[in-house]
Amino acid sequence: MSKANMPVLKQPKPKRKNSKKIAGILILLFLSLLAVLFFRSSLSKISSITFEGSSYTSDEELLEISGLKLGAPFFGTSSETIEKRMTKVPSIEEAKVDKSFPGGITIRIKEYPLAAYELTVDDGLKGLLANGTRIHLGIGSMPMERPILTGWRADDPNLANLCKVLAQIPEDQVSDISEIVPSPTLSYPDRVKLYTGSKFEVVTAISLLPAKLEYMNSILESQDPGMLTMLEADTYVPYEPQDAQNDTTHE
Repeated sequence: MSKANMPVLKQPKPKRKNSKKIAGILILLFLSLLAVLFFRSSLSKISSITFEGSSYTSDEELLEISGLKLGAPFFGTSSETIEKRMTKVPSIEEAKVDKSFPGGITIRIKEYPLAAYELTVDDGLKGLLANGTRIHLGIGSMPMERPILTGWRADDPNLANLCKVLAQIPEDQVSDISEIVPSPTLSYPDRVKLYTGSKFEVVTAISLLPAKLEYMNSILESQDPGMLTMLEADTYVPYEPQDAQNDTTHE
């Protein structure tokens, strides 16, 4: 009788799953260790904070508003959060935060443009920005040729509208306007009077000023001083010559 063929037993293959798991755990432990070392090192801390573009708020005030501190975690606060904090400052229109690793933070600020000046008995001369925000000016400081606003109430909604309009007009187009006072009527609640350096008195409305400005400047440059009304209809009446006034008085 021949011996029956015995089946060949397969040798079990070494299990690789366990070795992969061990390798994965080691890698995680290594990365965790690196993370701990990184966040404890100076590389993860804020090493410099720079503000650019701010004229009306000091760096010390801006630093406090930003909530940032030297040595604080570099990734502790998002750029979006810092930008929202900065735009809470009334004079700031927009803020952009740039983070440069390692540790550098630069905050670029865009302020509302200067629209006019305000002269009051109590506070003296102040600047008015495009959104109506009042700013303090240094003694004798008038950095731009802008009109002076007098007689305005702080809560007058037309004041904010006027500042917005004036801020959009180039400086050379308003350089002859020395003073603007409120002069509302039932028909024109936003009616104003403008006094110019060329001795004109101009009556117009805030809502009409941008459209009327070019015509107004042409009159100021080509005509003798007088009364100029620019509402729905435009009229110009020159002042009476001084001699004519004297003759009328003697009659």
